[in-house]
Amino acid sequence: MDKKVVEAGSLKIGGYVIVDNYACTVKSIDISKPGKHGSTKCRIEAMGMIDNQKRVFIMPAHDKVEVPIIEKKNAQVLSIHDDIANVMDLESYETFDLKIPEDLSGKITEGVQVIYWNILNDKLLKQLK
Repeated sequence: MDKKVVEAGSLKIGGYVIVDNYACTVKSIDISKPGKHGSTKCRIEAMGMIDNQKRVFIMPAHDKVEVPIIEKKNAQVLSIHDDIANVMDLESYETFDLKIPEDLSGKITEGVQVIYWNILNDKLLKQLK
C-alpha cells in the first residue's frame, strides 16, 4: 500500500484521496471561511475508484489526509471470459484476472496490450495501449 500524507486543504478536484481505506477520486471541495473561534473547514465529496460509492467527509483544512500512489503498469490480455480478462504483467510475468469496464467491453480482445492501475493492492483495468 503506497500512500503519502497531505493537508486536506491542498486537495484538488480530480485528485485522489483515501477515505475509509478506499481509494477515491475527489469530485468536489467546499472550503468555508474561518470563524471567530474556528478554523477553515473542508467538505470533500469523493467517489470510490473500485466500488463507485459516494463518500462525503468534513474536516479542518489543516488536518492530514492520505493520498494513494497509483502505479500504472502494462499487461497483455491472455484470455477473456464474459467480463473478466486474464492478463499477464509485462514486467513481472504475473498473471491475474481483471474486470473489463463497460466502456472497453467490445474493444478488448486476446493478445492486445492494456494499461492497468495498481491502487492499494487492487488492480483496475483502465485503457488499451
